[in-house]
Amino acid sequence: MTSPIRTLFADHARLPEGWKRNVLLEWDDDGALVSVAADSAMPARTPRAAGPVIAGMPNVHSHAFQRAMAGLTEYRASATDTFWSWRDLMYRFAARIGPESLAAVARWVYIEMLKAGYTSVCEFHYVHHSSDGTPYANRAEMAQQVVDAAGQAGIGITMLPVLYQYNGFNRSAPREDQRRFLNTPEVLLELLDTLCRARPENGARRYGVAPHSLRAVSGESLSALLEGLDARFDRAPVHIHVAEQIAEVEACLAATRQRPVEWLLERFAVDDRWCLVHATHVDANECTRLAGSGAVAGLCLTTEANLGDGVFPTRDYLDAGGRIGLGSDSHIAVDWRSELRLLEYGQRLCRRQRNVLASPTQSRPAERLFDASLEGGARASGRAIGALAPGHRADWLVLDPDHPGIAGQDRDTWLSSAVFCEHGGTPIRDVFVGGRQVVEARRHVDEEEAFAQYRTALDGLLR
Repeated sequence: MTSPIRTLFADHARLPEGWKRNVLLEWDDDGALVSVAADSAMPARTPRAAGPVIAGMPNVHSHAFQRAMAGLTEYRASATDTFWSWRDLMYRFAARIGPESLAAVARWVYIEMLKAGYTSVCEFHYVHHSSDGTPYANRAEMAQQVVDAAGQAGIGITMLPVLYQYNGFNRSAPREDQRRFLNTPEVLLELLDTLCRARPENGARRYGVAPHSLRAVSGESLSALLEGLDARFDRAPVHIHVAEQIAEVEACLAATRQRPVEWLLERFAVDDRWCLVHATHVDANECTRLAGSGAVAGLCLTTEANLGDGVFPTRDYLDAGGRIGLGSDSHIAVDWRSELRLLEYGQRLCRRQRNVLASPTQSRPAERLFDASLEGGARASGRAIGALAPGHRADWLVLDPDHPGIAGQDRDTWLSSAVFCEHGGTPIRDVFVGGRQVVEARRHVDEEEAFAQYRTALDGLLR
């Protein structure tokens, strides 16, 4: 039986080839686009978009539970406050969260993502067990709560259960406050099997794995994890934290005589199924090799700035053909426009130039970075998203043409103004995921109920 076709007409829509007029979008009942036609007549009884339409942005890196601690670590914990002192505070907070509170926090942050224009998320999920490290009766309990929260919010998800075994290189024994995270490759794959049986993959849901970092897994464990993953899924996504901190690079050099990205590239077939999250501290050789691998660098600018991580060599990497994706990571900010703005501004501050990340073919950095983040984000998600094109999910954003940041402007500057102008709140008016409208006039359909549950969870966590 043929699925019914649904339609929307847009006076202006930004397709992979650029802005087009009079675009008719058609999608099936499963939420996949079947036709995107520019210069179309508007059929009778077809709804009209309330403004210009652009593709929805993938979010390649999320720790949903950390949304509940945003703002709580903004004080000096030591004379040399760094990522590592922040991590100690985060671990203490992670020890308090349970299945019910995790579900409420995840649902709320996913609604925030949708309102900001993220239409899918890669969840890097590592809080697996109860607070004393004892597995739940359902080993996939916590992951299942997050997957369900995504479904309730209406956002697409790539769930990435995390393998975590050690506290540092050379298989250092884990700390007491890491016991909630720990699994062997075999047990983690069993968790994934349980999760997939309960919540099978579909157009809105994909599974992969996330070896936490080279300091938290061994080469042998990573090999076993990938072998088991490949036996279960066809080219499932693989995400890993890497080279976020100088101390991590120095520890890797001391343990292996190689830098983290160098070590990974030489021992594993890193390709376009991989997302290397952060990769902040790569040298020139690693930058070129990573770009050539086809892997995605998962950049989380607001979190990296918040933690004092450093600045990724974006221009060199993009000029070498590298792929990028955007993540909101710790969720101290949930807005892809902020991530793109800071990506460009960081390069401006380092180089004392303007429009650094423009290219010979795209003179506006917002357009180049937006397109790169869509394409890289789709690859990192392992899903057909990130483009208004047939065969892709019907995920898009509707801009408000009367927003003070873009009102009265020509379409060539709409995207630049949406990214770089900070006037009057978000210009994103409506959001569609899988052809279903989940945000209308800046309001999510379940916003009040979800926020009430979030507040209840927060009260319990912060008491």
